[in-house]
Amino acid sequence: MLYCLSEPFNKMIKYLSKAEVSHIEIVDDGLHTLNKQRTVILKDMAESQNLEYSVHAPFADINIASPSKPILNAVLRRLKESVAYASALNAYLWVFHPGLKTGISMFYPEQDWLQNLKTVKVLANIAKDYGVRIAIENVPEPFPFLMKGVKDFERFYDEADVDVGLVLDTGHANLNGQMQLFLEAFHDRIVHIHAHDNDGKGDQHRGIGYGTIEWAKFVTSFKKVSCDGVIVVESVEHVQESIKKIEQLFI
Repeated sequence: MLYCLSEPFNKMIKYLSKAEVSHIEIVDDGLHTLNKQRTVILKDMAESQNLEYSVHAPFADINIASPSKPILNAVLRRLKESVAYASALNAYLWVFHPGLKTGISMFYPEQDWLQNLKTVKVLANIAKDYGVRIAIENVPEPFPFLMKGVKDFERFYDEADVDVGLVLDTGHANLNGQMQLFLEAFHDRIVHIHAHDNDGKGDQHRGIGYGTIEWAKFVTSFKKVSCDGVIVVESVEHVQESIKKIEQLFI
């Protein structure tokens, strides 16, 4: 539902009532921030329309590698709340972003990376308590995220020792030029796909086929490495067309 994040929650619900798919990703941020009342509404909608949800964790002003303890504690409270709502929705997955470097990272080498690992372990334990499966997303250039490329994720999985899946974001991987590398290196860890397109220069979340991604090649590689997981269209334009294109590609 990223494509309608600028619209009120009630309008998003109207879009949901007309959904022609079985899996929906709810963005727990902005105008769609979850609360108890909204969770009840979404759960009723899921039951009446036979929908399954994934929940995208809040990402505005969220940095799980923050060097500020008060801010990090506030971030953890917000993310724990999001996991709890995902559990209430019986969500099959909760998706979150890795941490970011800050203006003081240069003075404390590796500390943001270590804090990123510590926070992920905390989140994994929280998710376990709530019975929610979680996965971390590859994020795009040029933003100062700690984990963008294949080498970053290889290091993460070598050091983290946690049960955290990988969300392969096609648009972000296209910006890094590492789509094939991600599929080959993490085919056994990929549990979810965010599908959208771009021109290879910016994170535009274009419709499928409206950018430079070679979708036929992606699908062939995806099938070859036997990746599993739901494919969620994360385009903000040509959404219904993009869903149909993805369906056609996988026939």
